[in-house]
Amino acid sequence: MVGVAGASMRGGLAGLLAAVLALACAGPAAAKDGVLSVRFGGDQSETRVVIELDKAAKGRLIDSGDGSRVLTLALADVGAAADLQGHGQGLVAAWTAEKSMGDARLRLQLTRPVQVKRRFLLPPSEGVSVYRYVIDLQSLAAAPPRAAPATASSAPSLTSAAPAIPQPAIVPVANAAPLHLKKVIVVDAGHGGHDPGAAGADSREKDINLAAARALKAALERSGRYKVVMTRDSDSYVPLETRVQIARHADADLFISLHSDSGPDAGMRGATVYTLSDKGSDRVTRNVMAENDWFINVNMPGRDRSVNQILLDLTQRATRNRSAAFAENLLDHIGGGVQLVRRSHRDAGFVVLLAPDVPAVLLEMGFITNPDDEHLLTDPAKRGRFMGAVAQSIDDYFNQQTRIAAR
Repeated sequence: MVGVAGASMRGGLAGLLAAVLALACAGPAAAKDGVLSVRFGGDQSETRVVIELDKAAKGRLIDSGDGSRVLTLALADVGAAADLQGHGQGLVAAWTAEKSMGDARLRLQLTRPVQVKRRFLLPPSEGVSVYRYVIDLQSLAAAPPRAAPATASSAPSLTSAAPAIPQPAIVPVANAAPLHLKKVIVVDAGHGGHDPGAAGADSREKDINLAAARALKAALERSGRYKVVMTRDSDSYVPLETRVQIARHADADLFISLHSDSGPDAGMRGATVYTLSDKGSDRVTRNVMAENDWFINVNMPGRDRSVNQILLDLTQRATRNRSAAFAENLLDHIGGGVQLVRRSHRDAGFVVLLAPDVPAVLLEMGFITNPDDEHLLTDPAKRGRFMGAVAQSIDDYFNQQTRIAAR
């Protein structure tokens, strides 16, 4: 049950900033998976790619031979966490990293033909605790005439001891299939830690929500189509605003918050889906436009407040439409297996739904105060089938988006 959804958004600012900074600083270093992060700088003329590593590595470019628009770098004897991916900058549209045949394979989707001007490795230095493998890309339109290639025997080798410049490479871009990133789904288990939520006869809401979130994560990952981010994966307290920041930091395609309802009458039962209300949208507008952007920062490049207001309104409207479309799809899929309340699609101003650029729903899975709903939510097999239906609704939602885009 969303018992604290109306909490003050300003009161938790200090805690939110501390939590976000802690995530940003501690995340990569704690991973220790080889490839820690990938950063970009530059524009459509020249772009620098910086791969942060937890150890020294030698790299080689792989030519797929099919005229692909994807540039692949193999880093020898380096690991990579599952589902590392993101959008690029400048000459790179998107990127993925994965473990393959003992190496880490970084794939860069290019926006145009490029020349790899140089590649080199930087060791840790004062204030920098990681290794950095750097790739400088230059658009062929901006590149000077290419010198005769070096022979294999004279080409310098890349070592971990000092920067080295391998033979430049020309990377064409043909009409090949682009690099497809996995959809990012943020699964939010409501409550947690010192906030137990509602109580049933034999269970606590925070435990039910976490078990359901883990079941949904497992169902989504089985398809191989999604990168799933959990706002919490233990009995810990996460502030409401931080849950929204996690979704935006992950560049989420969808946010789903799982809760268990409660009521004074044990006969009340059924699931409900909430999306953001008009008042909730106004709340975002007040905080983004009038209070120094402390809550979120939508990409609004203009300096004119009226222009920014229009851009924010358009972003919110599109996001609310996508949220409503998913909510209806979700109800269609779960309605055959669980009971729904009357008027099962409702709107509210819950804090976790406030991101203006991430489609979001809050699913009250049933009433923990009802014996039948509590049994449904605490029985692993029934809970698994329930979350399987939720996962199918997510599949169907993105399949519909693909069909619309292909028209």
